[in-house]
Amino acid sequence: MTEIAPDTIIDQRYKVLSRIGAGGMAEVFVAQDQSLGRKVALKLLYPRFASDAEFVERFRREASSAASLQHPNVVGIYDRGRWDGTYYIAMEYMPGRTLKQVIQQDSPIDPVRAIDLTVQVLKAARFAHRRGIVHRDLKPHNVIVDDEDRAKVTDFGIARAGASDMTETGSIMGTAQYLSPEQAQGHAVSPQSDLYSVGVLLFELLTGHVPFEAESAVTIALKHVSEPAPPPSAYDPAVPPQLDEIVLWALEKDPARRPADADAFIHALEEAREAILGQEAPGQRTATFGAAALAGAMAEEEPEHDDERGRRRPPWWAWLLALLAVGGVAAAIVLLSQPDQVRVPDVVGLEMQVAQRRLEVAGLRSRIDRVTSPRPLDEVLEQSPGARREVDEGATVVLRVSRGPGTVDVPAVDGYDVARATAALQDAGLTVGQTTEQYSDDVAEGIVIRTSPAAADNVDRGTSVNLYVSRGREQVEVPDVRGFTRADADSTLRGAGFATSFSEEESSTVEAGDVISQDPSGGTAVDPGSTIAVVVARAPPVEVPGVLGQARADAEAALSGAGLTPRVSTPVVDDPAQDGIVISQRPEPGTSVARGAPVRIVVGRYVAPAPPDNGGGTTTTPGEGDETGRADFGQAQGNGPRETGGDDDDG
Repeated sequence: MTEIAPDTIIDQRYKVLSRIGAGGMAEVFVAQDQSLGRKVALKLLYPRFASDAEFVERFRREASSAASLQHPNVVGIYDRGRWDGTYYIAMEYMPGRTLKQVIQQDSPIDPVRAIDLTVQVLKAARFAHRRGIVHRDLKPHNVIVDDEDRAKVTDFGIARAGASDMTETGSIMGTAQYLSPEQAQGHAVSPQSDLYSVGVLLFELLTGHVPFEAESAVTIALKHVSEPAPPPSAYDPAVPPQLDEIVLWALEKDPARRPADADAFIHALEEAREAILGQEAPGQRTATFGAAALAGAMAEEEPEHDDERGRRRPPWWAWLLALLAVGGVAAAIVLLSQPDQVRVPDVVGLEMQVAQRRLEVAGLRSRIDRVTSPRPLDEVLEQSPGARREVDEGATVVLRVSRGPGTVDVPAVDGYDVARATAALQDAGLTVGQTTEQYSDDVAEGIVIRTSPAAADNVDRGTSVNLYVSRGREQVEVPDVRGFTRADADSTLRGAGFATSFSEEESSTVEAGDVISQDPSGGTAVDPGSTIAVVVARAPPVEVPGVLGQARADAEAALSGAGLTPRVSTPVVDDPAQDGIVISQRPEPGTSVARGAPVRIVVGRYVAPAPPDNGGGTTTTPGEGDETGRADFGQAQGNGPRETGGDDDDG
């Protein structure tokens, strides 16, 4: 699958509008469903996973699991299919933020709002659990929240339906910060595993922190297994005690000690919400007390004069004394009820818990206001009231505390060029660190192969991400074969993994058959398997010398000296004068031929006739004693050489 550009049509139906983001196994786009005229979120599995049966099964199961969950708090699945060598899921498009972004941008979250958001997640989990589906990766990243705070759960990619469990024994599925202890140990999961993850989610909503943090996922998983979870109020004392209890209940190590089901969790949260909303407003008790005292004072009536019993009203001075006494008591009450004044200590720059203890020693309370900052996590950035101010004992000092730079998921930029990858990382709040070039047989030169930290890793905002960029295929140095014979050059180049092509060129300086030049030249780095063009020397043409009438030895010497190869025939001749003499040659003298070409010369070989037999007997020599026959034979031979001798050589 190539890079998905806007306006690309997926599976002849979905027109890509823009890219939303990427996760560990897929990339997500906003697309227009051209059949139904609605926007959808289109999730495409990375091509590198499309051949992995396990990833494809997880992707298929996400669609199947979520498609069966039609609920107001679950992102709906519309369609799934295969396109361009990979797989896709078309799902409900819900504009908004992830719950993780809500936490990062709006923290600290009001407890009532935190309860409302958590209850919506629990309702989605309850609906899934009743259908035998355990999500197994509930976390803020997988919850979408719209502008009206309506939450929907997505990403059922590692959900378990019924008794089917795709997790191999001992492996961990999910995200470390939100893992239940049983998941961290690779044990079987249950609905209580999801409730543990929701407990972590609620903890983070209330505090801006997860309960367990460490440098590595393994260390975090071990903390989930072995360390007790801190109460949310340890991070923010303003968290109501009811929510402390509920969170710690959900974060029990033993699944049997957690809420029995999502309903129990929801019921507890709704009771806590009612309690929080029903609490008296600040100062309400003081006002009630003052009103009651005033009503009591007014209820005391003046004694009236009773003429019948001889009674009369007290004198005026008695009233004056009574009023003075009441005023003195009231003044004493006011003075005694006024709190002592204390000086606010300077806690800016301190670690949050140290600052809280210092304020507590000074008789003050603290409230935490977390903000995203490049300063270290939990460092106090500001305080209000400021240092050395005189305030009432028991007053609350608001501390603005760094939550660190915040975290982001590293976007998947493999397949991008360096400029586009840099822009994508910077848009995500990250920086580009070192760029390292590597050879790759599969990725084109200049294209990003991978990143470190890897795509989908959750890292602090501002983290430096290193890019590994393809240099293309690793090149091989071409051997220098100039001066080699053609056979040796071919053997050497093929042995180095190259193909060869040969051509010839006349040369008066290089011996025929030897290499004159090559392209690419020796020492050049080229792709393995490249073809090397080799030029081999060919000798210039030679003019055949005339050797007619020369003795055989002289003729052979003359031809060899001219760079030619003599080929000799020695037929029998009748003329003794032709014995050992060149009587013909081919090619003719003056003909231009290639150096080394053969030249045929015919050298006469005279054989004396046998003497006549004087004993009167007959002979078997043809024509002998028969003049007519001899004359015919001589005429047939044309008085030339007789071809009874044959050649002197094989040529």
